[in-house]
Amino acid sequence: MDFATFFANYGLILLLAALLVFMFWSSRRRLQKQKAEQEQRARQTVPGAEVLLQGGLYGTIVSYDADNLDQPAVVEIAPGVSIKVHSQAILRVVNPTDVLSEEEFIEAEVSKEEYLEGVATGDITSISDDRRAATSAEPTDDTDADKRTKPDA
Repeated sequence: MDFATFFANYGLILLLAALLVFMFWSSRRRLQKQKAEQEQRARQTVPGAEVLLQGGLYGTIVSYDADNLDQPAVVEIAPGVSIKVHSQAILRVVNPTDVLSEEEFIEAEVSKEEYLEGVATGDITSISDDRRAATSAEPTDDTDADKRTKPDA
């Protein structure tokens, strides 16, 4: 049996078998890619990360349980405005936050204690204290005092 007669008899079967093997390989590769992307998204989806939701809303994750996707995620869309969304409604992580290791977390706790001690002793002033002091400062002339007590028309 020469090559031409073999290909004429079994060529279509070999071509279909090669196509079937290619389809299985392609499908498996695509699934592996999707799984890797999903794992990466799960690692980046931590509280504090900025995300884009399915509806086009941007927000910051307040709480998210990567182990139980049936639990709703709490996303803050504006200061003081938090919404509950389905965990799979998170389309992508826009601005991922760094996940701290245990050593970095302990260092941050120590530095926070030092910071609070510095604020208590007056060595360090916080930005929010500076803003509060600037907004509650008494006006120096009478026109500013009138503006503050009278509503704008």
